[in-house]
Parts: sequence; C-alpha cells; structure tokens
Amino acid sequence: MTTVTLSVASREDVTRRALAAFGGEAQGAHISFASVELLWQTLTKKRWEILKVMTGQGPLRIREIARRVDRDVKAVHGDVHALLEAGVIDRTDEGLVVFPYDAVHVDFMLKAA
Repeated sequence: MTTVTLSVASREDVTRRALAAFGGEAQGAHISFASVELLWQTLTKKRWEILKVMTGQGPLRIREIARRVDRDVKAVHGDVHALLEAGVIDRTDEGLVVFPYDAVHVDFMLKAA
C-alpha cells in the first residue's frame, strides 16, 4: 500500500527531509503545506471528496471523477485544476489525472498561541 502524508511543515522541515532522503533514508511520500490555513484552503470539502474517489483508482478522466462525486463537470474541472496547481494530484502523459496513492494520512499539530 502506498500512503501519502499530508502535513504542515516549515521550509526547514522539508529541507531536513530532503537531505535525509538524499542521504539514503526513506522518507515516504509527503505533500507539505506552509500552514494549516493553506492546507484547508487547498483541500476544501469538495476537493476532499475528489481525493477520496481518486485514492487507489489509477488515472481517471475529469468527467469520470465528476460522475463519481455526482457534481457538474465544470465545477469538478476547476477543483481538479486547483489540486494540480497545488501539486496534490498529477496529470499523465495521456491527459488523465491521477492521485497515485492507496491511502492518505493527515499530520499536523495545533499549538497554543
């Protein structure tokens, strides 16, 4: 099973993980956001629904994703492009979109101000 961790991480944390990976330490798949606010701005409720139907499904057409989430193709198209721009999902050479993971783990800590 391929799991991706969605996290809130500082630039230093991301750099530390990258250096460890270059040093041969397995880091697993990570998609990091600079803040909790940015994570929730990017991963809205409707976009979570899209990720849910894409998880473990391989490459899909936007029209198929819209059918699976029972939404208008144009609206789904906008959300898919937002996820592509954020680097959460990828586009294949054939023009399909893919979320190449079988599971998602969300990891962030809320601290007192």
